[in-house]
Amino acid sequence: MDLYSIIKVIHIISATIVFGTGLGIAYFMLVGQRSRDFVERRCAARVTVLADYTFTLPAVIVQPISGAWLVWNAGFDWTDLWLVGTYALYVVAGLCWVPVVFIQIAMKRMLDRQSLDGAFDEVAFNRLFRWWFALGWPAFGGLVVIFGLMVMKPSW
Repeated sequence: MDLYSIIKVIHIISATIVFGTGLGIAYFMLVGQRSRDFVERRCAARVTVLADYTFTLPAVIVQPISGAWLVWNAGFDWTDLWLVGTYALYVVAGLCWVPVVFIQIAMKRMLDRQSLDGAFDEVAFNRLFRWWFALGWPAFGGLVVIFGLMVMKPSW
């Protein structure tokens, strides 16, 4: 197997991790936070934050590095519309994901505090959760379109 194929496999695996782990985290967080059981909510938030740092963050870093290497070594034109579209959508997904990470951390801290002293602002928590949910849609939608662009490489 040549180096290009190895980097391409790494790129595909990291893209799969970004999308798959993100989808799994979103499902886990959504189900956990819809529960009225405090322990379930706290567990969902804790595991979500941990999974984002353990899986999503490294894959998000690998994606542009491996992608740039592939573009450079395959001889693609950096300004091909399908590539420019992927760059833009990746930035949009990132601009949605970064606040989501901070929202998840804030939600986890609120639940941790509740376990310590019982203080909990349900209104603030629900507002954060709505933002978390809303920001997930453009991020995931963008990733779906990126997958399509990467596979089809349209020549508009």
